[in-house]
Amino acid sequence: MKTRKILPIAMALPVALMFACSTETLMPPVDETAEGAPESSDAILPGSSDALVASSSAVVPTSSASGSGNYVFYGAELSGTDQFKYGRFEARMKMVSIPGSVSSMFLYYDDSWRKEDEPWNEIDIEVLGKGGTMWQSNIITREADPSIKANTSSESKPLHEFGFDATQDFHLFAIVWTPEYVAWEIDSVEIRRDTLGMERGTHADKDQVAFLTENQSLRFNLWASKSVGWVGKFTGEELAAGPQEQVIDYVRVYSYDAATKGFTQLWQDDFEGTALSDHWNVGNWEMEKVELSPFNVVVEGGFCKLRLSREEE
Repeated sequence: MKTRKILPIAMALPVALMFACSTETLMPPVDETAEGAPESSDAILPGSSDALVASSSAVVPTSSASGSGNYVFYGAELSGTDQFKYGRFEARMKMVSIPGSVSSMFLYYDDSWRKEDEPWNEIDIEVLGKGGTMWQSNIITREADPSIKANTSSESKPLHEFGFDATQDFHLFAIVWTPEYVAWEIDSVEIRRDTLGMERGTHADKDQVAFLTENQSLRFNLWASKSVGWVGKFTGEELAAGPQEQVIDYVRVYSYDAATKGFTQLWQDDFEGTALSDHWNVGNWEMEKVELSPFNVVVEGGFCKLRLSREEE
């Protein structure tokens, strides 16, 4: 396994970047597709929890300002601290799409990355770097069996078309997860629905909707992938004029009532002030071509901004 680089701990935090985060060390999600599926992401996983710095620490990139032309690239992840079993999850966002980028909103069982005796549960919305007019919906599952090496993926084929450039303005993205179905919406229009009984693969997770039984956290991230076939080629020059930003206006979370099959709003975060609420933590692990930096999650002006940036070595 590739050695993980740990971002150095800063001596002090600027006031604008103080995060109201829990002290729990979060583990990185990895977007993986089933054997034979198109290329997808392949993040580096930690060998143990000791390979990560607790995300409540101040972690910041450093630079020698050498003028060498070599860069370190930084992405960002907003990781939910709440755990959910079904619900409706909405976010009004302006997404990013440059060659090689992934701009996302997703639900994730926090121990999925461990594999072996842990199952994988994940539901994705991903705006891909091939162009801001297309996006991918996905369910990723894997039964808890160490002999199984590949996940089952339901990724949208062909990619969904927005009919507009989602990077130019804000749009409402939603994931709806119930025991009977998973649905994806853009601007309150349902684009896709997977239901019980739809089968993929040959393992115990082939009915993916039925297999989504673990509690999941709500997450957002912005990063650059190695998979040219999936998202286009990332060179780093896309960041020469400055960071790219996935901007989140607000997030709404709803509980699911099995008796009425309806939803009740639990909370809304409008990202007021300069600190994250206790609904959130931040990622600080390696994600393919980037290091996820807590300093690339910024709350200002009523928005949460996830930044994709570079710094000269």
